[in-house]
Amino acid sequence: MSMTGLHVFGVRHLSPGGAWHLRALLDSVRPKVVLIEGLADADELVHHITKKGTKPPVAILAYTDSVPVRTLVYPLAAYSPEFQAMLWAKENNARVEFIDLPSDIFLGLQDVEIERMAKRAEAKPGETPAPDANAWRPEHGGSLYDRIAERCGEADYDAYWERRYEHNLNHDSYRLAAHELGRELRAEPDEPVWRAENLVREAFMRRRIKEVLADGVKANQVVAVVGAFHAPVLTDDHPAMTDAELASLRRRSSKLTLMPYSYFKLSSQSGYGAGNRAPAYFDLFWEMLNTGGLEDLPLRYLSEVVRKLRGAGTHRSTAEVIEGVRLARTLAAMHDGSAPTLGDLHDAAVTLVGGGEVSTIAEALSHVDVGTAIGELPKGVTRTSIQEDFDRQMARLKLEKFKKTVAEELTLDLRENRHVKTTEAAFLDLNRSSFLHRLRVLEIGFAKPLARNNQQTTWAEAWKLQWSPEHEISLVEAVLLGETVELATAYKFKQRLDAATGIAEAADVVKDACLCGLSASMDLARKRLQELAAVSSDLAAIAHAATALSQVVRYGDVRKFDPAPLLPLIDELFVQGALALFPAANCDNAAAGQLADAIEELNRISLEHHERVEGELWVTQLRKLSDADDRNPLLSGFACAVLLERGLIATEDLAREVSRRLSPGIPADLGAGWFEGLSKRNRAALLARQPLWIELAGYVQSLDDDQLKRAIVFLRRAFGGFSPQQKRQICENLAELWGVNADDAKEALDTPLTEAEQQKLTDLNEFSFDDI
Repeated sequence: MSMTGLHVFGVRHLSPGGAWHLRALLDSVRPKVVLIEGLADADELVHHITKKGTKPPVAILAYTDSVPVRTLVYPLAAYSPEFQAMLWAKENNARVEFIDLPSDIFLGLQDVEIERMAKRAEAKPGETPAPDANAWRPEHGGSLYDRIAERCGEADYDAYWERRYEHNLNHDSYRLAAHELGRELRAEPDEPVWRAENLVREAFMRRRIKEVLADGVKANQVVAVVGAFHAPVLTDDHPAMTDAELASLRRRSSKLTLMPYSYFKLSSQSGYGAGNRAPAYFDLFWEMLNTGGLEDLPLRYLSEVVRKLRGAGTHRSTAEVIEGVRLARTLAAMHDGSAPTLGDLHDAAVTLVGGGEVSTIAEALSHVDVGTAIGELPKGVTRTSIQEDFDRQMARLKLEKFKKTVAEELTLDLRENRHVKTTEAAFLDLNRSSFLHRLRVLEIGFAKPLARNNQQTTWAEAWKLQWSPEHEISLVEAVLLGETVELATAYKFKQRLDAATGIAEAADVVKDACLCGLSASMDLARKRLQELAAVSSDLAAIAHAATALSQVVRYGDVRKFDPAPLLPLIDELFVQGALALFPAANCDNAAAGQLADAIEELNRISLEHHERVEGELWVTQLRKLSDADDRNPLLSGFACAVLLERGLIATEDLAREVSRRLSPGIPADLGAGWFEGLSKRNRAALLARQPLWIELAGYVQSLDDDQLKRAIVFLRRAFGGFSPQQKRQICENLAELWGVNADDAKEALDTPLTEAEQQKLTDLNEFSFDDI
């Protein structure tokens, strides 16, 4: 069937001007069929997209129903030409069809591209890899779009497009100009390889158009809405895709759903420009087009900027708005007398509202340019089971108000609320916590836990909640794990346990399952942990696992589960850790830091569970390590510090040990390394032990230049964690021991550094002591 007479309308996606001109064309032609560049298998979603209660921005999401998961997003704003075409068709009882490649082919092409890029990455040295399919290679640098903007005296292509297309209110002129632009873009001589995909898409579009015409619809009764780049080739001069060509394309089995989208995601700030760096501004643009024209757009825009500033407590006058409008129009007049663009409005706002400082009005500009709008879908719109479950849980837990693009903090008290009538209300925050932790495990970034001042408090949690379309995509991807959030989380735990090769990973699953309120998963993880613990001798992993279980036990009452099955496992892990301590301490300095943390964790467990664990065994092993000369000195010093904190070393015993460790016959790095370990704990108590500083002062005086260079590596690290006040006290202690008058020492410490001294300090900070 001939396409002669077909009405092809070329647009830029997310263009309010394009949508406005398109509505005028549709009113004039009154087609029976409207064809839209979009996923060919998404026709059944049109009804939901145009349904009462749907509030753009929304997006069609295509995703593979097997791993590895691939996704494809097709966003629509209220001012998208495609969305307005759907609305017009619904209002005028016209048929609507999408004519671009179906989602399974698009997702199959993603696989092809990823495989091609992988081969590129694997190219052997000296080989010439395949050309980059996504790279423009213009002769004069920059993309074609950048060069168009530069030749027209615009800052970027967005400004070029807005001035010459969005503000062009002549219907015929706009349509012809867009068509001609598409033709010129196709004429780019050094075209990129990715044009091959466009050729495939265009052949498929022509096939779909011919299929519609074969149904008996005349060409002049059809309007095709496509990107301006594609518009020139939807003619009989180019062949349609054959059956054999269609059958040869790679496919990935896929599904489709709808999801709310956001203005932030549409903006170029989020990495998805689509010709719409300022969606809130273009939404205002669309409103003005349909309510009397663009004459008052500069006034409305600058008034919104000032309103935001006033709302934030910064006064700005109406006179500044009026002068800003005049300046914007003057700037626009310098560009062929056109109306002000967003760039002109920015310049006017910075000059007259911001007093020449962008920072003064940056936040207000962001609000008015991008906005915080997020779309909505009415209940009953086709969605995946896990999306439906997510929405149910959000409503049940009264979290719906947090589903917005502005971050907000939520504080939870997990204890039972005895002042309410229902069980659901009594444990609302506990159930919220379990749900938010499930989202965390599924890597759905809607909720992120915040650090608390008191980490020992088991009944309090703080979260930062912020919604984004990316989270909706993650949610849809999680349906491959289970049909609900709970089932998906349980399956994710099973995957983690199957992949676990050490006790640390299994213990993390125990803890996470507890936080998620999934007792069956927690029990499964406990059994896996027992299996792995029987053959583990890794001190760091043992300490990590025991600490995780100890934390879970502390959660017992508040999270309403019986911790008894975990207690014998903590006992077993503690004994293993105690016995692994001395052998593990035969290590280098790189490993010592991690092992010091492990000692800290096991010591905490010995105190928290003193009525159960083998405390005497632990103290014996600490003494053995503290006294040893053949173990890592930092760990020996740290073990000494732990014993000192527990009141198991007297001051005179400490003085003798310091004297022994810091004697002139001991290599500098061993002695100073031991002191570094000692100083990792009890710093306030160490400051009060004068014999220690007497020994340290004598030790430093005994070092020659070469020894001092080696010792300073460890001593600098040792004192690095002390507070400024503590460092001052150390200096005064040492000064007194070295015979410096206290007043003189204080005066020296209070005297500002000279420029030369400051430079020496800077050089010292930048010096790599590890090279010594």
